[in-house]
Amino acid sequence: MRCVELEVWRLLDLGFAEPIKAQTFFEATAIAVDRGLVPSTLILVLPSRPYVCIGYHQELEKEVDLEFCRSRGLEVCRRIIGGGAVYLDGDQLFYQLVAHEDSPKVPKTVEGLFKLIVPAVAEAYRRLGVKASYKPINDVVVEGKKISGTGAGKLGKAVMFVGNIIFDLNYELMARVLRVPDEKFRDKLAKTMKEWVTTLKRELEHVPSLEQAKRAVVESFEEALGVKFELQQPSKEELEIWEREVKPRHTSKEWLEMFKGRREVMERSVKVAHDIRVVEVAHKARKLIRVTANVKGDELVDLIVTGDFFAIPEDSIRELEKNLRGVKLVRGELEEAVRSSLRGVQVPGLEAEDFVEALLKLKEVK
Repeated sequence: MRCVELEVWRLLDLGFAEPIKAQTFFEATAIAVDRGLVPSTLILVLPSRPYVCIGYHQELEKEVDLEFCRSRGLEVCRRIIGGGAVYLDGDQLFYQLVAHEDSPKVPKTVEGLFKLIVPAVAEAYRRLGVKASYKPINDVVVEGKKISGTGAGKLGKAVMFVGNIIFDLNYELMARVLRVPDEKFRDKLAKTMKEWVTTLKRELEHVPSLEQAKRAVVESFEEALGVKFELQQPSKEELEIWEREVKPRHTSKEWLEMFKGRREVMERSVKVAHDIRVVEVAHKARKLIRVTANVKGDELVDLIVTGDFFAIPEDSIRELEKNLRGVKLVRGELEEAVRSSLRGVQVPGLEAEDFVEALLKLKEVK
């Protein structure tokens, strides 16, 4: 019987790393994969200290209690992939898979990627003794409780899939770093998190070691992908890309406060033109969509679309905003503009109609 040789991918174990590196080094790997400098890679890493991270499409000031984060010395960063705001620390093992899109092992859509890899994460948890299962679109659950959230994105020809193995979770701090209407709501949020999010510590009498968790992830991913991971060190090119390109961008005020300048322009326009008003709405579908818009009568003058969703390519939402300027808040016109803007764009869990419904809510605000 002939033995089939498995495709070999790299494994990088970065151990404990400073938050900015733990959160962004995989982006340097993605750039290197896109440029043909390194092969497809799985990265394992843990943050050396706590921090807060927001999704690519989120508006910083809307999601995070910045004053509290500063008082606790918690760094806040924006990731290149969508999703929601989270508190992260060394009780979470990050897995970050970066693969070339031309590999026969890689699905062509993000939803296909979720269907292939998220069950592998569930399998990793099962190997650690937890009865976990895959819940579409991108969650791993234990008897209805979430135990791992995952995300995906694309950079050039590199496909990225990220998530975490949660050993333990500080529920109070997780709720405290988020911006909420009042303290009563915050208490309710912390209680809800405890009811709907679980950890290895809560599920098991004996928590597995870090090495056991790493091995479970590697073996489960190898089985799902049909590849073999080989432990290596980061390449010289990756390290240079991270130092010269990725780190400067992610530590810049412009990147973190991505939407602040545009919001200020929109607010100034109201002061200049008194017939223009700023309207803000939130629409909860399978993901949250927030819209802040300058509206003149029933016409969209300018807008910012944010939320905890994923979009591939990520900058497609900026193109959507551009194409909606001048469009009237009429269902037919909105549907045409949204559908044409999102043609070929992957937004897992959301449909064009969800964005239309969010936009139509602008008419309801007086």
